[in-house]
Amino acid sequence: MAEREPSAHQLAFDDPSASGFMDLEVPEYSYMFGFLQMDGHLEKGTGQKGRLTAEINIRDVDILRRFQELTPYNSSIKERVRETNFAKAHHSATWTLCSLEARTKINDLGLPYGRKSKQIKPPRVPFSRRDYLRGVIDADGSVGYTGKGLPYITLATQSTAIAVYLCFYARKVAEVQRHPKRNERDGIYNVMYAMEAAQKLSAHLYYPGCLALERKQTSADSLIGWTRPADMRAAYTARRWKEWEDRVLLKHDSIAAAAEELGRTYQSCNLRRWRLLSGKVPMPE
Repeated sequence: MAEREPSAHQLAFDDPSASGFMDLEVPEYSYMFGFLQMDGHLEKGTGQKGRLTAEINIRDVDILRRFQELTPYNSSIKERVRETNFAKAHHSATWTLCSLEARTKINDLGLPYGRKSKQIKPPRVPFSRRDYLRGVIDADGSVGYTGKGLPYITLATQSTAIAVYLCFYARKVAEVQRHPKRNERDGIYNVMYAMEAAQKLSAHLYYPGCLALERKQTSADSLIGWTRPADMRAAYTARRWKEWEDRVLLKHDSIAAAAEELGRTYQSCNLRRWRLLSGKVPMPE
């Protein structure tokens, strides 16, 4: 199993100056910022008044308590029960932070005031990447098994920058490429990884001892034990086009003849030829 990623700095909880607050090279703060970007809300009041709030289901209240411990400013956690579109008695917990200094620091890092779903993007300062993405997924993603018993990890977001960054990062970890696209119904990006890719990505993000929602850490840990059934087709590995193959494809007048010589499908050759001729990919030298 992977070892815990070491902190770039030690958290100084007893430092009254709060100089280390929201240092995103510290894994805990990087996670916390990712979570707040997705599930937090910055609200401006009159003058210098305002507040940062994060409301979640009461079952996950422990993560708010950890945020409170990580924050060297006065903050509060309150519970409430209310009727929603999904439940007659929804029990939630809300963490509230009012400090102007704290809000300014979080705002400067990239959590806008007001509506922010499409605006948020990964930080521009150095940050612990896998901890940040785990915070993002803990807030607006899912980890577990599908109804057919297949491992998956997914993220739903309105932010193009967040969706693209997850795909960029996961390609290096899980060796699977995704091209994020908004769905037509509600304009949301739903980025999903399944089976071996989900195992690799979840094991990387949810490493032992990391700060995370307990239920999602448990789900991520459970994915490790999955093995592909013997009767299931092996995972597909994309066969990249080489320059000599492009030249063979272009010299043939018949796509069928090129497909036979290259040992590729007609559909693959037809699409590649269109991409070459339309300038979507560079022509071979």
